[in-house]
Amino acid sequence: MKRLRLLLTVMVALAMVSTAYAGTLADVKAKGFVQVGVNGDLFGFGKPDEKGVWKGLDVDTGRAIAAAVFGDANKIKFIPLTAVTRFTALQSGEIDVLCRNATRTLTRETSMGLNFVQVNYYDGQGFLVPKALGVKSAKELDGAAVCVLPGTTTELNVADYFRASGLKMKPVVIENTAELSKAFFAGRCDCLTSDASQLAGARAVAPKPDDYIILPEIISKEPLAPAVRHGDDQWYDIVNFSVLAMINAEELGITSKNVDAMLKSTDPKVQRFLGVTPGNGAALGLDEKFAYNVVKQVGNYGEVFERNVGMDSPLKIERGLNALWTKGGLMYSPPFK
Repeated sequence: MKRLRLLLTVMVALAMVSTAYAGTLADVKAKGFVQVGVNGDLFGFGKPDEKGVWKGLDVDTGRAIAAAVFGDANKIKFIPLTAVTRFTALQSGEIDVLCRNATRTLTRETSMGLNFVQVNYYDGQGFLVPKALGVKSAKELDGAAVCVLPGTTTELNVADYFRASGLKMKPVVIENTAELSKAFFAGRCDCLTSDASQLAGARAVAPKPDDYIILPEIISKEPLAPAVRHGDDQWYDIVNFSVLAMINAEELGITSKNVDAMLKSTDPKVQRFLGVTPGNGAALGLDEKFAYNVVKQVGNYGEVFERNVGMDSPLKIERGLNALWTKGGLMYSPPFK
């Protein structure tokens, strides 16, 4: 009898966990906008411009979700978060989705109660140093003062790298991304370590960008992806396929400029994707034109990448791992059917 009661208790607890955060779509629709956690200080990914307009790859990912849900990419509220507060904000329900250059890891997917969707940027951790330091390799950083964000995979990675390499370091830990960069450029540390994309963003807005170099070593894998809470499969699916819609559109050759013309395509894959042939929208609980709205209002993945971090941006980052699978990269979408 005791064993039966224990089993029932466990089953009830699991049911409560699985339904605790169900209904995010209904909550979002009731509010009339999506609350998206972003960086706020990272050029190219999440940062307001001089006019206060939010821009960046993660910002556009959030806008894609709003376009899918509402048919309007502007029905969105951006919540700037630090590396320390980002996951708590998601767990507590302060935000609906986290689009803040967060690395997918085992512990975050399990003990922290998060689910990461399709990766929107494949990255790796590197090192930014002043050219005047005369360093050509991370192996030459023995005894260096290293600026690093707390509460990140970056902090653990750099400690592991120095220990494994038999090197010593002096960590300079500052929670805020902007303040950490200021400390580095002010000379408080010899080196700034973070995801290579973040280093490129920091260098792009430095007082004298040409005075700094990113060292060749990449010491980790950092699959960056939006995250949602455990327990709401429908919301997970919506966020996941909002990201995948941008990737699939690029695969199909559909852009924000030709998407209207593509509505007349006789290709069955294009018809299903754009909602001319119904089914995909209903499966997600969205309008049949959800993918059309994403591409029309935000663009395909290639467009989003290039204008924010690629060769059309000040960062000038090559596609690399973020190219389509047909071009040697890792970006790959399952069929929309």
